[in-house]
Amino acid sequence: MSGASLAEQAAQELAARTGVNRHDVALVLGSGWAGSADVLGPKVSDVATAELPGFAAPGVTGHAGRVRSIEVHGHPVLTFVGRTHLYEGRDPRAVAHPVRVAAASGCRAVVLTNACGAINEAFRPGDVVVIADHINMTGVSQLDGADFVDLSDLYSSRLRAQCRAVDPSLAEGVYVGYWGPNYETPAEIRAFRTLGGDLVGMSTVLEAIAARAAGLEVLGLSLVTNMAAGIAGPLSHDEVLERGRASERRAGTLLAALLPQILAS
Repeated sequence: MSGASLAEQAAQELAARTGVNRHDVALVLGSGWAGSADVLGPKVSDVATAELPGFAAPGVTGHAGRVRSIEVHGHPVLTFVGRTHLYEGRDPRAVAHPVRVAAASGCRAVVLTNACGAINEAFRPGDVVVIADHINMTGVSQLDGADFVDLSDLYSSRLRAQCRAVDPSLAEGVYVGYWGPNYETPAEIRAFRTLGGDLVGMSTVLEAIAARAAGLEVLGLSLVTNMAAGIAGPLSHDEVLERGRASERRAGTLLAALLPQILAS
């Protein structure tokens, strides 16, 4: 079954379970962002993603596996709390599945959030950085056949401008998508810096490509939870989760201010 067909099935099941036939915008909430779902607006429904076609239960500590329908200023927003990662041994199509379901559910834009390490030493843990572009180091693609997709404006310049209007202090950076689950070596970080990378993480890039291929506008937001390898000591998944939780309030405040702007445009 093609990825699009499976996404259509999941979207139909989601509509039946939530009672919402179409959603306007989708959110994918990564580490450090999950608490945002509780402050964005009233929850219409909450479904375990594993109960929907094409999804599996999350296999990583600290990552939920829920999808919520949330009402924001009268608009239904589809919110994925947690995501599927390539490093869980999943097929690239499984990683892209949530954004394809979002497209099949009527969404016209998706906000992809993540926790990341800072390659650029101007950034510090706790910073939120708008993704201006990415470098895909995963070595895989989730597109079917000869799906040629223009990625010139993958991370929408229009939506990035709305971010700056909401919070002029937000910086932009280039996100390097790494395969994981091991963290990068210091030598790899030096190489990524030479390539122009500012941030590094283990998600987002395949979702962004799939979303653009499905016709969605894409906005990417990274929460810096640590400095990248070789910059400031050893790396720990528990530390990433802890710093993410400590920054949830700022992340939620930003999304609460930003979403109405996206929905109104």
